Amino acid sequence: MENETREMTFKEAYDLYRSIIAEVESVVIGKHYEVMLLTSAMLAGGHVLIEDVPGVGKTTLAAALARAAGLSFKRAQFTPDVMASDITGFNIYNRKTESFEMREGLVMCNLLLADEINRASPKTQSSLLEAMEEGRVTVDGVTYDIPDPFCVVATQNPSGYVGTYPLPEAQLDRFMLKLSMGYPTLNEEISIIDTRSRKNPLDDVKTVGSVEKIHEVQRIVRNVTVDQKIYKYIVSLVSATRTHHAVSLGASPRASVAMMKLAQAYAFTRARDYVIPDDISAIFTPVVGHRLILKQEARLNRVAASDILMEIRRSVEVPYVTEREK
Repeated sequence: MENETREMTFKEAYDLYRSIIAEVESVVIGKHYEVMLLTSAMLAGGHVLIEDVPGVGKTTLAAALARAAGLSFKRAQFTPDVMASDITGFNIYNRKTESFEMREGLVMCNLLLADEINRASPKTQSSLLEAMEEGRVTVDGVTYDIPDPFCVVATQNPSGYVGTYPLPEAQLDRFMLKLSMGYPTLNEEISIIDTRSRKNPLDDVKTVGSVEKIHEVQRIVRNVTVDQKIYKYIVSLVSATRTHHAVSLGASPRASVAMMKLAQAYAFTRARDYVIPDDISAIFTPVVGHRLILKQEARLNRVAASDILMEIRRSVEVPYVTEREK
């Protein structure tokens, strides 16, 4: 009984993380950085937007992570006819019991894949807002808790704009980070078709975690030390986006909070129980890039958000933390 209630150590949590990564990478080939960032966001309690062309492994990545971590998984294929009630749930009248019964929506899981989220109507998109921010949904005035942990992995195609509804700033701001998978190399693509010629590699992904174990890892991640100088560095970077000459709308304080939480998870993936400035620098663009709205002149000159963030990163003084707060 003592074994069941004993808290997981940092080393045990890190070993579990490595096992999860190994299982996911047995299916998602050549995308270590993307796998690591998605797993970090899940451990930090955040949500992820993956923007890329079809067929590069977005769905496979989410499904493999859920299976390896031992989390319940559901996929919502967003189309214009998907209603908000499909996502949140709805009440239906049961004639036998002469009462209304709650039919759970797709959000009632640990990891929800919102596939092609920008093809659904704004009303359906907004139905995810409460779930993503509060971890609960309200149906006919009654609030229902979503299973914990809860992570939304949304995908969208950057090139297919016909019949789509661009995500509003309020919804984009709910995503902890934005990723792009990219095409595999020649050898990686050969390896992909070789493994898929015999069977679906997802079938071989082993479940090495569980909801309880992920809770323990998340607890350890939340206890990763963040020095006051790191807090100042985060806020300095984020606030600099609000005054940049090419930006009409900079990142909100939610971006600062997201960066702090993801930095803790990122440091954990590096087998450290404290955050260093390099962690912040590594996650700055994925966390902040999708939150910026550039001025018309900058867009016409084809200025990318990543270029602006690189400029900001170079201009902000990097702290050198010599002592860690315990």
